[in-house]
Amino acid sequence: MEKVAVQRAVDAAGGQAGLARAVGVSQPSVWHWLRKSHRVPAEYVIPVEAATGVSRHELRPDIYPVEAEPTSQAAA
Repeated sequence: MEKVAVQRAVDAAGGQAGLARAVGVSQPSVWHWLRKSHRVPAEYVIPVEAATGVSRHELRPDIYPVEAEPTSQAAA
């Protein structure tokens, strides 16, 4: 899932170079995220989310899990 999210972020930014410019890293760094580690490093998750609209929950569910909806309780 993280690999797909990284690809979506790259696509949303117009390519690896575009994402690199948007978050202040080199294009080879983005290539590494996409092809080797398959994840965005923790310190870049929020900037990538801001630049691309790809949710932090999709980019790094290990750090930003989706919280379960609170269950409604009947009034006593």
